[in-house]
Amino acid sequence: MSPETLAAALQIPLARASLWADPLSAAMALYEIDTPARQAAFLAQCGHECGRFQWLRELWGPTSEQKLYEPFTPKSRALGNTTDGDGFRYRGGGLLGITGRYNFRVMGQKIGFDLEANPDLIVRPDVASLASAQFWADRNFNAYADAGQFLTLSRAINLGNPNSTAPPNGMDDREQLWTSCKAALGVTD
Repeated sequence: MSPETLAAALQIPLARASLWADPLSAAMALYEIDTPARQAAFLAQCGHECGRFQWLRELWGPTSEQKLYEPFTPKSRALGNTTDGDGFRYRGGGLLGITGRYNFRVMGQKIGFDLEANPDLIVRPDVASLASAQFWADRNFNAYADAGQFLTLSRAINLGNPNSTAPPNGMDDREQLWTSCKAALGVTD
């Protein structure tokens, strides 16, 4: 994917797109995000979740929800956060918001980087692209993209449940990005 195509797809400056085009292209090829429909859905979701590639770590307050990432709450146990400070250290990262010590460890093992010991690696374009594409592949999100089920895909990413009836956070922005990504990649409905 060229930087120009990525810039048009995500409505971002060419300079930002130039940093991401090659790592994203490599990750999408590796994880079979290899049709225009799959790429449009992937890029739209990634673009929304990280503010069009501006925020590669979760913005931290901490909010009342983020405080639950710290030990010893049910949420922290689910995320594998065991040490004070883990909530912040393993806050959402990458393009799709990998969160929690356990998820950083497992994702790092899958993509060949020690993310548990070095969680800030998740902001590097190569690492963020690989982690996000691996996350996508692990959940078979290509199937939703192939079927054109963008709302279901958005629910799976934002709510963790594709069968939810709740509206995903930022659905208007996701749909706007999906439209621009489809146009840039030549996807017709």
